[in-house]
Amino acid sequence: MTESVPSAAPPETTAPPPVDDAAPPVAIAPPPPVAETPSVEMAVAGRLGAELPKRIRSAAFAFRGYNVTNLGRTPELLAHPSYGPTVAGYLHRASEACSEATGRAVHLAERVRREAPSTLASYPEDIALSVAVSLAEIELLRTFFGGAIDEARFAFGYSLGEISAVAAAGVFEMEAVLEPLLELAPDAADLAQDVEMGVLFSRGPALDLRKVERHCLELTAEGHGVISIMSFLSPNSVLLLGQGETVPRFRDTMHDVLPAPIHLRANSHRWPPMHTPITWQRNIPNRAGVLMQTAAGGFVKPRPAVLSCVTGDASYDEINSRSILMRWVDHPQRLWDVIERTLSEGVELVVHVGPEPNIVPATYARLSNNVATQLNARTLGGFGMRAMSHLVRRSRPWLRSLLSKDAALLRAPFIDQVILQDWLLAQKVK
Repeated sequence: MTESVPSAAPPETTAPPPVDDAAPPVAIAPPPPVAETPSVEMAVAGRLGAELPKRIRSAAFAFRGYNVTNLGRTPELLAHPSYGPTVAGYLHRASEACSEATGRAVHLAERVRREAPSTLASYPEDIALSVAVSLAEIELLRTFFGGAIDEARFAFGYSLGEISAVAAAGVFEMEAVLEPLLELAPDAADLAQDVEMGVLFSRGPALDLRKVERHCLELTAEGHGVISIMSFLSPNSVLLLGQGETVPRFRDTMHDVLPAPIHLRANSHRWPPMHTPITWQRNIPNRAGVLMQTAAGGFVKPRPAVLSCVTGDASYDEINSRSILMRWVDHPQRLWDVIERTLSEGVELVVHVGPEPNIVPATYARLSNNVATQLNARTLGGFGMRAMSHLVRRSRPWLRSLLSKDAALLRAPFIDQVILQDWLLAQKVK
C-alpha cells in the first residue's frame, strides 16, 4: 500500500510512499534537458478547466496508495461548505470500520482537521483515511458535476489504490474491502520496523529483471532476511523491500551480477512490506484470504474495467476478485504494465484520485518528458519518431490495436493529467 517511485515519487506500503527526489528515468534513456511538458496544475487551470466531466469516456482514474503523507488538501475538502458533508460521511464510515478492527475509538475527521502526521503507529488509520477520501472525491465528482466513473475507460490503483479502485468500480462496498486490511495492518506495520526500501534503476538500458530476482533470492537464501521486488515501475526501475541489511548488501554486490550502469538509492522511511513474501512471516496473505471469503459483494464485473497492478491487465470478472485481492498482498506491483495498457488503449486523460498522488503522476510525467526529448531531437531518428507519434496519436482504434506497445508509448506527451482534489477545489459550486 505504498507509493514510492523513482524521482519525486514514493511508494505505498503495498503501494509505495515518497522516494528520494533524484529518481531514475522511466522507460527511455535520459536525454539532455528539454522544455517541461504542461504540469498537472497547468492542465487544471488551462485547457482542461471545467471540461473534466465531458472527457470521462476517454479517461482513466488512477487511485493513489499509502504514503508517508496522506492528507493533501483533504482538510480543505472537509471544510468546504458544499463538499464537507459528503467527505465527513465517508470519513465517519471509515472511522467506524477502523474502530471495530483496532478495538479503539478512531475519529478520522478530527484527525484531518488537526492535520495529524502519518506514522507506522497510525498505519490502520491512514489506510482507512486514504480509501475513504478517494471514494468521497469520486462521489463529489458525480454529485456536483455529473461525472460518473463508470463511464470512464479504466480505473486502476497503485498498491492501496487498487483497493479504492475496486470499491469505486462497484465490486465491493468500502467497509468490505477495508476490514481485511485493517485487521492485518498492525502486523504489517510491525514487520516494517526492520524493512528498508531501495529504488534500483539504470540510466541506460532496461534492467535484466530475471537477474534482479535471482540476486534477491540468493541474498534471501543467506538467511539474514528477505529481500524482493515490490514494484515494477518501468523497464529500468524497480522498488526493492528488504529486511535487516539486505538492501545495503544488494547494493554492495549488485555489480557482480548486473551490468553497469545501475544504481540503488535507499529510502529513509520504513514501509509495511506489502506486495512481498515478507508478509508470509505473519501469514498475512492466507489470513486476508480467509477474511475475504465472507466479505459481502464481489460478484459483479467492475465498471469501469479495473486494470490490476497484480496482473498488469483488466483481469477482474464476476467471481475472481477475492483471489486477485489475496494475491495483491504478496505479489509485486506491475505498474508499468498498467501504464502501457492505458497508452495502448487510447486513454487521453488520467484523473489522479486521493490526497497527494505521487508515483503514478511522476511515472507519466517522466515518460512524457523522455519521449518529448527524443521527438524534439534534430536527427533522422527524431523525425521518424515524430512521424510515428503522429500516426499513433491520430490513428483509428483498429489501426492503433495493430501498433506495438512500444509505439503506444509515443502518445505519452499528449496525455493530460489532473489531480482530482485540485480540480474539485478550483470549481465554483452552486
